[in-house]
Order: sequence, then C-alpha cells, then structure tokens
Amino acid sequence: MNVYDSHRVAVILENLGFEQAVAPKYADLIIFNTCHIREKATEKLFSDLGRIAEVKQERADEGKDTIIGVMGCVVQAEDEQIAKRAPFVDFAFGPLAYYRLPEILEKAARRKGETVIDTEFLAESKFDFLPQNKSEGACSYLAIQEGCNNFCTYCVVPYTRGIETSRPVRDVLDEAKKLVDEGTLEINLLGQNVNSYHGEDEQGKERNLAYLLRKLNKIDGLKRIRYTTSYPADVDDDLIACHKEIKKLMPYLHLPIQSGSDKILKAMNRRHNVAQYLDVIDKLKEANPIIGFSSDFIVGFPGEDDKDFAATMDVVDKVKFIQAFSFKYSKRPGTPAAVMDNQVEEKVKKERLEILQNKLFDYQLKFNQSSVGKTMDVLFENKGRHAGQLTGRTPYMQNLYADANKDLLNKICRVKVKEATMNSLSGKIVEE
Repeated sequence: MNVYDSHRVAVILENLGFEQAVAPKYADLIIFNTCHIREKATEKLFSDLGRIAEVKQERADEGKDTIIGVMGCVVQAEDEQIAKRAPFVDFAFGPLAYYRLPEILEKAARRKGETVIDTEFLAESKFDFLPQNKSEGACSYLAIQEGCNNFCTYCVVPYTRGIETSRPVRDVLDEAKKLVDEGTLEINLLGQNVNSYHGEDEQGKERNLAYLLRKLNKIDGLKRIRYTTSYPADVDDDLIACHKEIKKLMPYLHLPIQSGSDKILKAMNRRHNVAQYLDVIDKLKEANPIIGFSSDFIVGFPGEDDKDFAATMDVVDKVKFIQAFSFKYSKRPGTPAAVMDNQVEEKVKKERLEILQNKLFDYQLKFNQSSVGKTMDVLFENKGRHAGQLTGRTPYMQNLYADANKDLLNKICRVKVKEATMNSLSGKIVEE
C-alpha cells in the first residue's frame, strides 16, 4: 500500500510540473512515506530525516531552497513528535490526506519556519480526488480497499488509516483497464483487509472480492491477478471458489495468522482460532492443489509462554509456508497490547524469533529447491545486476534471474529453473 501511495503522490507531483531527481542533493522537494507498524520503522524515519537535514543545509549554503515533507502513518500517529524532533520538516500529512498535497504545498510555502500538518479524517474518500493512476510496467498495484475494523490489540492501522472503506466496482475496473491498456500484465489488488472488500456496483449493490475478481478476469490483456493482505476470518467459500475457477489468479496467497496459540490469538483480538485458520488452508488447497501460502508472525506478544510459542512452531510445520514475515512484538503507542501485563523480555523475544525464522527459512529453501527442474511462467520486471540478465517473478512470487535479452523486459516467458537459494531462483528461458 505504501508503494502504491508513493506512486500516486509522484503522479500528483508530475501534474504540478515536478520531475524526479536522481539523488536528494539535486532535489528541491523531498518526501518520506512512512509506516508505523513497527517501532524500528519510526526510528529509521527520524534517522533518515537527520541525514536529509544536512543535505538541506548544504543546499542552503549554495543558495538553494529545499522543501522536506513526511507522509503516511507515522504522521497520523505522531504528528506532534515530527514537528518537535524534526522542526526543519516543512509539512506532514497522513495517509488519507495525500490527495490534498497541492494545497499543503501552498500552505508550506506561505508559512516558512512552521511545520504544516494535515491529519484530518474527512468523510470523502481520497480516491475520489486523485489523478488517474499510471502503469509503471508489467506489474501494477491497485488499491481497492483501505482501513480496518478489526482493532487487533497490537495494531495501529485502524487509528492511522481509519475504518474500512471500499472503492466502487466501476472505479476499480476502469483503473484496471487503463493500466492494462498501458502495458500492465499483472495487477495486485491492495487493501489492509482486502478480502473484506464491499464496493458498490452501478446499481448500488454491495459486491464482495470474489465478484470483483471474476470481473477482472474478463479483462483482455490482463494475464495475472493477485490480492493482499487477507484476513483469515473473511475468507469465504465464494472467494475460495475463485482459486479453482480463475486461472489468472496466481497460486500464491498471503494469509497472516500471527500466532499458533488460541490464547494469544484471543489476546490479539483476532477473529479466528488455529482450527479455523487451518480449515481455510485445507479448503484453499482442495480448490487449488498447487497453491502456496505465506504468512505473518509476531513472537513475544504479551503473555506468550513456551507452550504458546511451541504451538506457533506446530502451525508452521503443518502448513509449510513457502514465504513468511516474522517479527518480535513491538509496542505501538495507543494500542491495548502496549499496556498489557506479562510483557515478554526482549532476550526471550529475540531467541524465539531466531528459532522461528530458522524454521521458516528452512521451509522456504525447501520449496525453492523443489522448483529446480520445473518450467514456470516468469514475468520479467527488471534488469539484473549483471549485463544481459533480467529478473522476474514466478507465480509463487519467487524472485528468478535468467540470462535474457532486454526486449523480454515486461514480458512473460517460460523458464526452466536450474538453481535455487533461499531468496531466489536462477533459470534458462525455454520459450518466449
């Protein structure tokens, strides 16, 4: 979602006459897009701002003005901290306000020396005021839903992105068709809770994600469809059926469980237990036997003991995730979990994370190794690190390198996998 938001802001700036600079020292305007999910990301922002302050001073010594802005969830959660810790920032705005960037820039120009802050939640959707999206290549993100109503006790999203809102079906389809017309082959539908999508059709009837997927499937020229991030309790039978019916829907699904302990899931205010999660996994495998899963895990949540952690390890063994994101629990200000009793010691969190990641990495490596000898469709997206090399993604989101002519960039090719590491594959093109 942050990549998508950054791209949309870039389009706004292009429409205002800006051009992208090759490095900060050449930029008249620098904007940081931020995430507030973990404390580390927040601290990294202030570290980066300190370095950019030096660039701003160097440019000032050369007689050049530099405008610095911050956008995203950190602003929504800690707007006062930004003005206090980084007073040289000219403006800051939340993730729901970036369509107001032209107005914000005007205010910043008038009120030099004062940080202009816009974190207001308005009734209208930001999507109603954004300029048309532009394709950046063969793969494009398309936001269809934003916000969250779940209020997991560790998460700041409902407070920074607001309650769930969904874009109308027609708006999504029009944007998708435009992206495909501009060369997009793969669309990744985005939402904090993407499978809770409930956008209205042209008759005013609410439609679910399965309905939208079937409509997208009919777009000529669209070759691949993905969606992320899904909430387990909102995976219904209609959506599961799509994984059997729609060949354009890639056989890879990111489905966060967070913990393998029912006790911890309840403390997290997750609306699913382990048995329900595994039942969804089984149903999806029945619908599409070749589907692979990735997930999110939080270790060291308040109250987690050795038994709870062992239950998480057990879930990993049962599902055998082909990719995963795992983190130590991080207190987020204003969330219920931050003030819970039985906070887990940092040392214990670190030890558990290392054990979990070793297991997750082992399964990821085994899956990648199982790809050796297979021939897959690979969508080449970028040039590789070496001359005459391209990189792309398999249907399972594996990164694959191959010697290939640059003319194959933004095209889908049949590639036979030759080698595998934990993080990537290498292969040889067998059919363009």
